[in-house]
Amino acid sequence: MAESNNKHEQPVSRRHFLKNTGLVLGGLVVGGVAGSLLRKPEAPPQPGATPAPAADYNQALMYFSPEQFKVVDAACERIFPEDELGPGAKALGAAYFIDHQLAGDWGFNSREYMQGPFYSGEVTQGYQGRLKRREIFDIGIQELNNYSQAAHGKRFYEITAEQQDAVLKAFEKDDVKLTTISASAFFKMLRASTIEGIYSDPLYGGNKNMDGWRLKNYPGNQMAYTQIIEQDKFVKMEPLSLRDHQH
Repeated sequence: MAESNNKHEQPVSRRHFLKNTGLVLGGLVVGGVAGSLLRKPEAPPQPGATPAPAADYNQALMYFSPEQFKVVDAACERIFPEDELGPGAKALGAAYFIDHQLAGDWGFNSREYMQGPFYSGEVTQGYQGRLKRREIFDIGIQELNNYSQAAHGKRFYEITAEQQDAVLKAFEKDDVKLTTISASAFFKMLRASTIEGIYSDPLYGGNKNMDGWRLKNYPGNQMAYTQIIEQDKFVKMEPLSLRDHQH
């Protein structure tokens, strides 16, 4: 009778199996599926090394295209420029504030009655029309570029600061005749939104590092004033954001 072909096969031990799959008992895990699931500990930072800056998730576009953002960012800076007193709208992130607002309820006019019939309203009534704010910004941004191209041969964010001022002034005075919206109405909305982005809580995307508040010595979102309420003199306080109360 022929001997079995399995006569010389050795039973597979647990140690032998783990060794062949990249695992060594009592030692390091290397290779194999289990090894790929374990992360190697990060090396400690070198002395004197500059730590990587924390990600600022407020500076992420939610509505604007990169092209639109460049136009709005440049326009905001001319409305509220940097000077010897402090940062301008660009450094404060006002354009990000506007972008985030347009991506939400404000941009959709979702809390306003937007059904017809549509009539020209009185001056005190504000905007009376069918277009949503995001649509007004889309048109206004494109028209800023169109006017800049016609007057200076470049897009709005490519012309000089003085030329940008002249373009915005033309919109403010309604010297630019648009078919779908009023140039002055767009400018007023842009200017108001810029100011809001400078002085709103940083939670909403603007007023970076609360530097807008610091320009006016505004204390921001303090929980209480019990320590100073009885004092007759002005007390300068380090501002607090809504974020400071979330932890």
